[in-house]
Parts: sequence; C-alpha cells; structure tokens
Amino acid sequence: MLRILDFTFAFFGLVFGFPVLLIIYLIGLFDTGSPLFKQERVGRNKKPFILVKFRTMKVDTASVASHLASTASITKLGGFLRKTKLDELPQLWNVLKGEMSLVGPRPGLFNQEELTQAREAKSVFDVRPGITGLAQVNDIDMSTPELLAKTDAKMIAEMSIKNYFKFIFQTVLGAGAGDRVK
Repeated sequence: MLRILDFTFAFFGLVFGFPVLLIIYLIGLFDTGSPLFKQERVGRNKKPFILVKFRTMKVDTASVASHLASTASITKLGGFLRKTKLDELPQLWNVLKGEMSLVGPRPGLFNQEELTQAREAKSVFDVRPGITGLAQVNDIDMSTPELLAKTDAKMIAEMSIKNYFKFIFQTVLGAGAGDRVK
C-alpha cells in the first residue's frame, strides 16, 4: 500500500512540481553551473543507487556526509534550498523508480561505516530509504550513528499509514532542520 502511495505522490509531485523544478534548475545553472547533485548512496538491502538532489554546495566540495562539510561550501541558493527543503524535490524521481520511499531512513554513504554497521545490526536496510522520517523531523542526523540507527529501527517497527502521513505533514510544515553542516 505504501509503495502505491509513494508512486502516486512522486508522479504527481513531479508533474505538478515541474515548473518549480525547472525554475530551481535554471537558477542553479547561474549559481554553480551544475544544479543537480548525484551521489551513490546505500539503498535497500545495501544495494547502491544514485540519489539526485539540487546542488546546495560548491561543485568542488568533498563527497562527505553533510555534518562533515563546512558551511563555507554552501552557496546562497543552496542555503535557501536547504532551509525550505526544496533541494530534496529531485528525489521524487528516486521514489518513482522504487529506489526510495517518501518516508524511511535517510540513505547514507558507503564510507559511513559506523552508520552502516549500526543500521545493519538493527535491520534498517530491509526497507527502502526515504526522503523524510522520524529521525528527520526530530533533528537526528548522521553525526550520531547509533541514535540514528535506533530511531530508524523504531520508525520501521511502528510504520503505519497514519505515521507515513504524519512524517510527511511534519516535514512539509517545517519540522526538522535537515542535515547539519559544521
């Protein structure tokens, strides 16, 4: 049932959000010259996939978790996109393709070994990663791997249609600050 909701919302989000996506893309061309950011992430069953977002940092920024990046790397447009969470919109494509869900654990990087081990121990990789979830709306990011894995496992165990919509509405209404940058 949740996959049907994911597909439906992602499809209509991409169709009706296309003008916004196009405007952000065009502004991003002037901001960084490369408005889309693509990065290999750990997916369901630890299968790699390419996550797509709007670029919020300079092109030459090292490929590390956000909490390890410097705020000096964030562009002016990027700051706005992060604050409004509009940088996440291209991930609707990942949801449409079935690589992600709207609600699930945020996908980590393969070089985040401590996080990967903590999540593996709690069977977090049994589900699709998501754009938002319990950790995101509670400001728990990848800088605390054990707490994040524990929170992800709790969300998975308590997942329901009610919680699915609750996390989406909390995110849309501004809960959670997104990934921290030092």
